[in-house]
Amino acid sequence: MTTASTGPHHFSMAGWMATAPFETLLNITIVEAARGRAVLTMPFLLQYAQGAGLMHGGALVSLADSSMVMAIKSLLPSGSHFATIRLESRFLHPVKKGVVTARATVLSRADRVIEGQATLYDEQGRAVMEFASTFKIARDTRIEGITYLPPTATEAQGGDGGPK
Repeated sequence: MTTASTGPHHFSMAGWMATAPFETLLNITIVEAARGRAVLTMPFLLQYAQGAGLMHGGALVSLADSSMVMAIKSLLPSGSHFATIRLESRFLHPVKKGVVTARATVLSRADRVIEGQATLYDEQGRAVMEFASTFKIARDTRIEGITYLPPTATEAQGGDGGPK
């Protein structure tokens, strides 16, 4: 049974290069996204803590995955439909406080398959997680139920369009 509160959902996003509702929930900020690279940040809020008081691994994986999405979006036409089909995370150090920064890079594209990697850093610049992922572009690239507002002038000219 589907209800209005459990979907399917219809919503608008500020643009192709913008945070989706889940990313907004995690307070993820797009610092930069262009030419197959992206930098995103996320603060360690109390709500993201696991039982030992460290940042939850799932929150870190979400940041890494979102950073890869923005790196890919910087290469694909607006409205392209793609999804994560594989991911691997290697946790290096716990996050106890501060803002985490994700730096993502698209490594390769073969037809509809895109490979990438991201590294997450704590405020001291120490790598806290390494992330590798594979995405696949859908055959039917039309996304249902999401409206993207018109691109900014920067996005229309091929720039990153993300907040600075």
